[in-house]
Amino acid sequence: MNKKVAFYTLGCKLNFSETSTIARNFSSEGFERVDFKEKADIYVINTCSVTENADKRFKSIVKQAQKINSEAFVVAVGCYAQLKPQELADVEGVDLVLGATEKFKITDYLNDLSKNDMGEVHSCEIEDADFYVGSYSIGDRTRAFLKVQDGCDYKCTYCTIPLARGISRSDTLENVLQNAKEISAKNIKEIVLTGVNIGDYGKGEFGNKKHEHTFFELVKALDDVEGIERLRISSIEPNLLKNETIEFVSNSKTFVPHFHIPLQSGSNVLLKLMRRRYMKELYVDRVTKIKEMMPHACIGVDVIVGFPGETDELFLETYNFLSELDISYLHVFTYSERDNTVAASLDGVVAKNVRAKRSKMLRGLSVKKRRAFYENQIGSARTVLFEGENKEGYIHGFTENYVKVKTPWNPELVNTLQDIELTEIDDDGLVRFTFVNEIVA
Repeated sequence: MNKKVAFYTLGCKLNFSETSTIARNFSSEGFERVDFKEKADIYVINTCSVTENADKRFKSIVKQAQKINSEAFVVAVGCYAQLKPQELADVEGVDLVLGATEKFKITDYLNDLSKNDMGEVHSCEIEDADFYVGSYSIGDRTRAFLKVQDGCDYKCTYCTIPLARGISRSDTLENVLQNAKEISAKNIKEIVLTGVNIGDYGKGEFGNKKHEHTFFELVKALDDVEGIERLRISSIEPNLLKNETIEFVSNSKTFVPHFHIPLQSGSNVLLKLMRRRYMKELYVDRVTKIKEMMPHACIGVDVIVGFPGETDELFLETYNFLSELDISYLHVFTYSERDNTVAASLDGVVAKNVRAKRSKMLRGLSVKKRRAFYENQIGSARTVLFEGENKEGYIHGFTENYVKVKTPWNPELVNTLQDIELTEIDDDGLVRFTFVNEIVA
């Protein structure tokens, strides 16, 4: 009988794309994939190291797996596994920890599935993580996450990702296009481009440091792939989001008007301490350019609160900056100290309760921003891609410009694109609509 394997992914879209690829490797070797809540012989947990919470959640997920099957073989992979392999190996129930390069060869390490008294570690030096492994996710969602780039050469003072994923390197343009064709052939309607620093695409494409292609060239080439209904750019650094890309997206057949652009702080003092590669004036310029070309575009923002040196005045500078900016929503991260980062040794540590208070203020601002953006879309004609889950009798979906809508559950709508008119905002902050045409299944 085939061995059963289950997966749990913490963290970003990039992790989801890699988990999906690792899962396909298992399937090709005869393993049967099951849900993480089901009994499996092997549980693979893809870890994240961006925040303290992701670290803590790992232990509870291991316990969850052990509760389902105490004899199961538990494997940890991903960023946290690369940064602190021994720490994970010491967690009760963990049998195997694999680092940045080893995770794509898990099955090579599974000769014996007997429980270990101590977790076994196979982790490379991060300097050795210099080759590229292409990935994309399918089967889990109505959209696919397509990895185009990995690693980062930036040296932001709070970030462990370069330590966990290595140098910036890219998939070949040919391979990205081939993966996109494979995805579209599986009747997946939307592809989300993902990576650690996707605006740096083209660097290390053939193992060398120079750029063979630019991100703009990637965007143009993907726009010509037959069969893709929608392409969405995930997070892209403001200094790497060029006018040519914004202008192209505004006239694109497939790229949607949605940008997620990390800001991290609305204070130039803090941006310098963070070693970001722009000042807030450039950020305003990017938002202004997008809204000039696509007034209906959705713009999401990453922001960190409680960074060392963030005084009340500097926090209010960020709050007011975001309040006045024409953006659609925020992803708020509460700063947490990470080992081996410059920021961990900076002066001006912000008390935990102050960090929590500031985070709450910005989350409140995000709710207001999203509602204002949604209200601005009422009366407009949009196209929605419906998801596959029945949530309390409703089906949800997203418009091209990332407005989340709901309507009573109808299985015929799953994974279909429908033309709609946005009509009203519900009590829970989602948008109701009317169908423009007959439902097309």
